[in-house]
Amino acid sequence: MRLLLIGCTGLVGRALVPMLQTAGHDLTIVSRRSAPAGLPTSCLAGLAWVQCNPADSSSWAPSSPLQQALAQTEGVVNLAGEPIAEKRWTSTHLQLLEDSRLQTTRQLVKAMAALAQPPGVLINASAVGYYGTSADQCFEESSPCGNDVLAGLCQRWEAVAAEKPDATRLVVLRIGIVLAADGGALGKMLPIFRIGFGGPIGSGRQWMSWIERSDLCRMILAALENDAWSGAVNAVAPTPVTMATFSAGLGRCLGRPSLLPVPGPLLKLLLGDGARVVLEGQRVQSARQAALDFSCRFSELPAAFDAATSSTGR
Repeated sequence: MRLLLIGCTGLVGRALVPMLQTAGHDLTIVSRRSAPAGLPTSCLAGLAWVQCNPADSSSWAPSSPLQQALAQTEGVVNLAGEPIAEKRWTSTHLQLLEDSRLQTTRQLVKAMAALAQPPGVLINASAVGYYGTSADQCFEESSPCGNDVLAGLCQRWEAVAAEKPDATRLVVLRIGIVLAADGGALGKMLPIFRIGFGGPIGSGRQWMSWIERSDLCRMILAALENDAWSGAVNAVAPTPVTMATFSAGLGRCLGRPSLLPVPGPLLKLLLGDGARVVLEGQRVQSARQAALDFSCRFSELPAAFDAATSSTGR
């Protein structure tokens, strides 16, 4: 299958691109950066590369390299979006969070609609933040959207993706915390835990809904290749855990203590409203994975930690 990949040069893309290549797919990468960006050098051979800003309408002009690549594409994976919880949610940063998701997706579906034969499938990212936060409620795909800032952003993002052409099958993956040693939440926590200063963030009682990176990549591959996949699917492992359990498990995996909690007020000082993503959390599971005959290989946290840390040493 000829695939166009947007927002796939970061944490997920570093594993996704090699997996898609191994499965025999022809890939065109869209990135604002020049090749090779952050991808492994081992997977660069055979890749096509379009350097542009996919959120800019001019990038999709009829004669542009991006529009020409889209016209030859059978499937699209769109993971574009600035990281959610790494900076304070100032008005400027909130606008960046929104534009990086909605503008890219809006320009994409508009360009797809202009084609006589649009791509057959669009895999579009969303996040478990769609459901809002809760200390005790458990969310599944049928649960309603929340009412906080992140939930509203996810709802608008999914609504824009739903404007795709009728001939295009849409799969929306509501992604949990992606576990990998070379980035994301786990990548930030590992150095601290390895020197013995790790511990839970905030109260430790908040839920963390997670997925090991290779399982997320397998889910994207399955959604591309299997026509039974459509609509929203929660991209999470079946065993969400509290922050206290997560921290204790990481400490055990590394043979280090996990006794020094990060105070919530300190995190709020650093991240502002963005701290809510980490301090409040949500318990998310998937009712649809089983119906789609998909199961995570790393369904329990210890195995996921072992997989993530074994390649980087302990």
